[in-house]
Amino acid sequence: MMQDKVKEIRDTLRGVKYPGTSKNIVELDMVQNIRIEDGKIMFRLVFQDLKDPFVSTVTKKCRSLLENYKEVEIETVFVHDLERPLSLEKVKNIIAVSSGKGGVGKSTVASNLAVALARQGYKVGLVDADIFGPSVPKMFGCEDAHPYLEKVGNQDMIVPVEKYGVKILSIGFFVDPASATVWRGPMASNALKQMVEQGFWDELDYMLIDLPPGTSDIHLTLVQTVALTGAIVVSTPQQVALADAIKGINMFESPGINVPVLGLVENMAWFTPAELPENKYYIFGKEGARKLAEKKGLPLLGQIPVVQSICDGGDAGKPVALNPDSITGAAFARLAEEMVKAIEENHEEAKRVRITKK
Repeated sequence: MMQDKVKEIRDTLRGVKYPGTSKNIVELDMVQNIRIEDGKIMFRLVFQDLKDPFVSTVTKKCRSLLENYKEVEIETVFVHDLERPLSLEKVKNIIAVSSGKGGVGKSTVASNLAVALARQGYKVGLVDADIFGPSVPKMFGCEDAHPYLEKVGNQDMIVPVEKYGVKILSIGFFVDPASATVWRGPMASNALKQMVEQGFWDELDYMLIDLPPGTSDIHLTLVQTVALTGAIVVSTPQQVALADAIKGINMFESPGINVPVLGLVENMAWFTPAELPENKYYIFGKEGARKLAEKKGLPLLGQIPVVQSICDGGDAGKPVALNPDSITGAAFARLAEEMVKAIEENHEEAKRVRITKK
């Protein structure tokens, strides 16, 4: 009976759209911890940004739709005010690696970026949340790995697999890859939350989260689960890929999500034959992501060429970033350096904003 009442309240609140988006506050996972005590309705409204201009508007609309109930108590909180899960207390930066569409090499970029960062001396974690094709285990040559639980304090934590200096958790470790694609949104979202919140990550300088392509419930779950440092959007130079990349950028920058986009990565920027390392053939178009980055006022963090070794390395479980002297390995090393620089600049800008407001 109580569950029916909670469902009724949740369904009622679906009538509150977050201004400027087509999503309602339930879809955005802004409504949390609904409970009923002595006829009094209580729930939490979670906003991303302390400066959100729509806090009052959304709260008033909630009260308006629930006016038939005797008493309603709404607790307004902000993501940065929420207690951080034990697993993330020592994680300094959490970066989403995203793409507007599939087939642009997002997982290849995420995997090699993680390895490049580890080779530069950083403590790195990688979460493979791509339910449509969890390819990270294959790229790291650890498809047969089985993460185990370890008691940490009073909690059971999932110990990540470690390879090439990177701590890894992937949906591919827990399900048959052939069945992962048929998961419904809530199942996938819960799996992501469990890997992030229950992973025994310990100290990390950077956690990279390889998201599914496009925009979906998984993306909304992520921004509601953790306070992201920023996002990287991967695209190829093709116009169709760039059009979808714009959607990804707009999603992260929308008022309901408000995650800084650190920059773009242009994958498959050109083809370079191994026997002619100085030659560049722009088979997918030339510098489309660079032009988009300039248009959106974002940094172009890196351009990754197409070289046969990048495919061979991924299939063999040896990311090309392990060899920074190779053409592609050097490109990923530069990408890692540019990402670190973008994050540091983002932190400095945030400090300046706080000082100015004081």
